[in-house]
Amino acid sequence: MIKKNNHDSELNPNLVILKDNKAKWYLPDTRRDGYRNLHKINRYGVLLRSDLVLKLRDNHQKNIAEKEKVKELINHKYFCSLIVGRGNEIFFEKYADDFTQDQPQTIMSITKMFLNLFIGELIESKKIDINNKVSYYLPNIGSGYASAKIQDVLNMNIINSYSEDYTDPFTSSYLHESVCGWRLPEKLGEVQAQEDYLNSIKANEDNDLTNHTDIAHYKSANTDVIGLIVEKVSGKSLRDWMLKAVEAAGFEDALYMGTDRYGMPWISGGGCLTTRDFLRYGLLFSNLGNGVGDRKIGSSSFIEKTLTNGGPKYMELGNNKFVYYSNSTMKSGDWIGHSGLGGQFLAINLKTHIVAAYFSVIDTPSGTDEEYKKKMINMLDEIVSENY
Repeated sequence: MIKKNNHDSELNPNLVILKDNKAKWYLPDTRRDGYRNLHKINRYGVLLRSDLVLKLRDNHQKNIAEKEKVKELINHKYFCSLIVGRGNEIFFEKYADDFTQDQPQTIMSITKMFLNLFIGELIESKKIDINNKVSYYLPNIGSGYASAKIQDVLNMNIINSYSEDYTDPFTSSYLHESVCGWRLPEKLGEVQAQEDYLNSIKANEDNDLTNHTDIAHYKSANTDVIGLIVEKVSGKSLRDWMLKAVEAAGFEDALYMGTDRYGMPWISGGGCLTTRDFLRYGLLFSNLGNGVGDRKIGSSSFIEKTLTNGGPKYMELGNNKFVYYSNSTMKSGDWIGHSGLGGQFLAINLKTHIVAAYFSVIDTPSGTDEEYKKKMINMLDEIVSENY
């Protein structure tokens, strides 16, 4: 008689919920290491590389290093890297002692900006009308999105039951993590596709989806819903869209992209890049979607209109100076960009064409620090608004 093997096992230590309803990689003491290894920690993902690489050359601009805001933040305990450039030139590049040029790090929600390219291209080819309701393209979507205009979803300008308050350990965005492999599900073996999860989001009881304020209601699920629409309208997978963007940007290393179990990219926050590829990502927008090898993605006019498109306030930078949310990006003055949870930001000035990309890791329990975030964005605002 053959005896059945008894194989010992344990829950994956990086993904099991340990404290404060967070996985080990996101706990404050291990977050810095978790952020730079998330491309290996997440359970599902794809790696996308370009055949052509955008060549970068040094053209050091010493006055960037002399800025007081820059001096303060590159010496901050959260700091990982800062890079500034335009065209194929690097004006400034600095790394923390424990960070290197070839180190990937999560860009978190800055992945959302890819959708600006995809939607813009679909608008230009007349395959989508963003004034239509979500249910026009997604008949199975739940009440949390069915009656919302696509434009309002792009602008983070709807209200539903999905919450994204990182000071609340049980906010929806934390619970969303098991769908795309950033944590283990409550019941091992329970698997939910991204589309099924998004279809389950409901409207608040006795309320429609209208935002009656001028303040954005930031929800990562909004971006994922638009990702579903991109697939349905174009007949092309998000993976193929992502690869097209990677090959236009000319990444040297790779886009490490988290997915759900069935391979759908987590467009709202699943990307990881090296610092120089982070810059190349921004340069693709600075060049209005025109990439290496005469490749093109997105719509130049849609990118430019993102600056003038109306959108709700995202945060206040100073006296009557705001960041607004518009077309899956953040904007202020002449720049568009995006923040990433835990200390990331990308800023692209569409007039000076200067791009600044910043990596850091905030070690507060929630991963948020509003005063630090203001300093970070104001620094980048100053950098990209000058001509060098």
